Amino acid sequence: MSNDLEARLDAIESRIAIETLIANYAEAFDTMNEALLATLWHPDSRLYLGANGNSEGLEAILAQARVNMKRMPHMHHWMANALITVEGDTGRGRVAADCLFYDVDQGPLQVSGQYHDIYQRRNGRWAFEQRTFDMHYATPLQNWTPVAGTERFGLPA
Repeated sequence: MSNDLEARLDAIESRIAIETLIANYAEAFDTMNEALLATLWHPDSRLYLGANGNSEGLEAILAQARVNMKRMPHMHHWMANALITVEGDTGRGRVAADCLFYDVDQGPLQVSGQYHDIYQRRNGRWAFEQRTFDMHYATPLQNWTPVAGTERFGLPA
């Protein structure tokens, strides 16, 4: 296989791995899956969520995630418009996010913004090196009540 073809194949495989990483981030929070969340980072990674906590290092990221999962026991993340560039073992991305949360203090809440990411491949594994959330807005959804479905957002079934 030629070097050019190998490089192109690596770029495609890298992009798929990074897109999967982004989707698994949403899945980990939405299903409260700390084990999955732990696989998305390197030991020295950083997660900057602003008002929802800034963490440096895997253990700090997981500790902050537990706090956020307790405060927001229902989360739904929609990630879109991923703009990803890859150069060798480093990638950068911007990913739009629209999120619906049930916050135990504020009730239903819509949050929208954009993630600014740095990805790094180490020992053949892509993971977040840094993820920073730029919140565009947070909107309380007053009088918003689910009437059917498996999640009642704190209401009795």
